[in-house]
Amino acid sequence: MGFFSFFSKEKKETLDKGLSKTKESVFGKIARAVAGKSKVDDEVLDNLEEVLITSDVGVETTLRIIERIEKRVAADKYMNATELNHILRDEIAALLTENNSEDVDDFEAPIAKKPYVIMVVGVNGVGKTTTIGKLAYQFKKAGKSVYLGAADTFRAAAVEQLVIWGERVGVPVVKQKMGADPASVAFDTLNSATANNADVVIIDTAGRLHNKVGLMNELTKIKNVMKKVVPDAPNEVLLVLDGSTGQNAFEQAKQFTLATEVTAMAVTKLDGTAKGGVVIGISDQFKIPVKYIGLGEGVEDLQVFRKKEFVDSLFGENA
Repeated sequence: MGFFSFFSKEKKETLDKGLSKTKESVFGKIARAVAGKSKVDDEVLDNLEEVLITSDVGVETTLRIIERIEKRVAADKYMNATELNHILRDEIAALLTENNSEDVDDFEAPIAKKPYVIMVVGVNGVGKTTTIGKLAYQFKKAGKSVYLGAADTFRAAAVEQLVIWGERVGVPVVKQKMGADPASVAFDTLNSATANNADVVIIDTAGRLHNKVGLMNELTKIKNVMKKVVPDAPNEVLLVLDGSTGQNAFEQAKQFTLATEVTAMAVTKLDGTAKGGVVIGISDQFKIPVKYIGLGEGVEDLQVFRKKEFVDSLFGENA
């Protein structure tokens, strides 16, 4: 059964519900684009291109999808509009698998050597601290001991929010006074985690983007200081993006991938918007695996991203 056997009915329902606005919007538009057409012609493809671009899939990814569909149409000579849905589904699924990422069974850290250190980056307001809290909950639920580091020391609210999450899910939070050196907080967190034989450490960082050079220097400093305690830290740099911002999420991904080496992404707030197509475009353009998706406010509403289930929810099981 592979990873599919771990995907409970409840999680599937959460995913379906979270992506319902995208499904209704995007695939409602596609249905209208091919309505009354007996075959896939240039007009259908033009309409499909417009639907995908306006659904935040992104121009480059859309053109890639259209090109692949054109090749299939040319090879098959004749294709009706009903078949187009199957092909579109196949091509989107194929694009999602081409960033060399493997689906994982559930919230797990490949802990060959403890602790596994995750540095979380992203602009303020994308759900970064909330994502960290939910991750901590899921890792603890999976039997891991977790430490959180409040290294976003420039916003009192960020530290307070992380402390609240720590209390809520029952994991320790290492913090210092407002305005403290973020690298110092990361250093203290790793020292405490190492001394207590913790499995996972999650470090929150400041979400400022107005000065890319300053951000780059700060993140580099945090990394270098962490290496003094754990030589291979961070094991993962997780970029959190707000899916509801559509094309703005692309720009944030671009800026952060220039500022630091991002190894995984979490796309949040997909439940409140019809912009779920952004996951497809971001995954394709940056070739960085989308590891988690946020589908609601509850602690269980952060899910591991599974390509097959994501595509199934977008198109419906029988597409």
